[in-house]
Amino acid sequence: MRVRFWGVRGSYPVPGARTNRYGGNTSCVQVVPENDAVLIIDAGTGIRRLGKELMAGPFRRSAAACHLLISHTHWDHIQGLPFFAPLYVEGKQVNIYARQQDVHLKTIFCSQTEAPYFPVSLDEVAAQVRYTPLTEGERFEVDGVQIRCARLNHPHVALGYRLDADGASVAYVSDTAPFDTVLLEDQYIPARPDVNAGPPAADAEKLAAMREGVVELCRGCDLVIYDTMFRMREYLARPHWGHSSPEHAIEIAEEAGAGCLVLFHHSPDHGDGDIDHDLDLARSRARIPVIAAAEGVDLNVRRSIVQEQR
Repeated sequence: MRVRFWGVRGSYPVPGARTNRYGGNTSCVQVVPENDAVLIIDAGTGIRRLGKELMAGPFRRSAAACHLLISHTHWDHIQGLPFFAPLYVEGKQVNIYARQQDVHLKTIFCSQTEAPYFPVSLDEVAAQVRYTPLTEGERFEVDGVQIRCARLNHPHVALGYRLDADGASVAYVSDTAPFDTVLLEDQYIPARPDVNAGPPAADAEKLAAMREGVVELCRGCDLVIYDTMFRMREYLARPHWGHSSPEHAIEIAEEAGAGCLVLFHHSPDHGDGDIDHDLDLARSRARIPVIAAAEGVDLNVRRSIVQEQR
């Protein structure tokens, strides 16, 4: 199994000199099993380049479908979808998987391409687009890859994914806050809560169950990709934004017995030097290998072995 990073930022794209090495595109990760199935997690701006590469290779002439696992529908995780080249090729099939909501998934995704926001509606693309709603904790198979999902602690709720194939496993946990101070559900909390007070008992119970679900999602994974948008002081200033720090990620990954941790969903305010610093600090604190996600990095994931290529 290979894992390739096409977009590693959170919130919004930040191209420029300060982000050249790690990249400025928003979240998009490709998982490539040995059978070359096309599995993509999140459709941030990084998916535009991925789509072009797919259409320049053997995929263009194959009957294979694209499978998109969407963590949640905040803008930075879907904003690249209208620019995904396979959508505009007749005979292609694009399968979109996302958390079940009160509104049908097709309505949610098509709304971003309605006039006057975009000239071509997802209803009008040449490819066949299918939508599959997921419930928290669901398990399913896609082209020989075993997939399961778990709820994350994020405003309007997000899903984390685990993919098992070829004797290897990868977990993708973005976006999430930690599970000890504030419960984030369908309503955005507009003001910073008092984290020192602790959550009410009912919320604490939900948070504990959610944390257990995330640890189990990552249990024994060879590679865990985890939201580390904040430094700890940034998290404490904005605990209601739904993001974690490297310290939170290390705690979960080590408790789950993961083989390697990838710092992901980098803050748009953090330049390459900032990420270098945070990576060095995380490596000094962790008992497992730690990598910082960067566009173009290709990881060969085998049982307990992660090899980096560019």
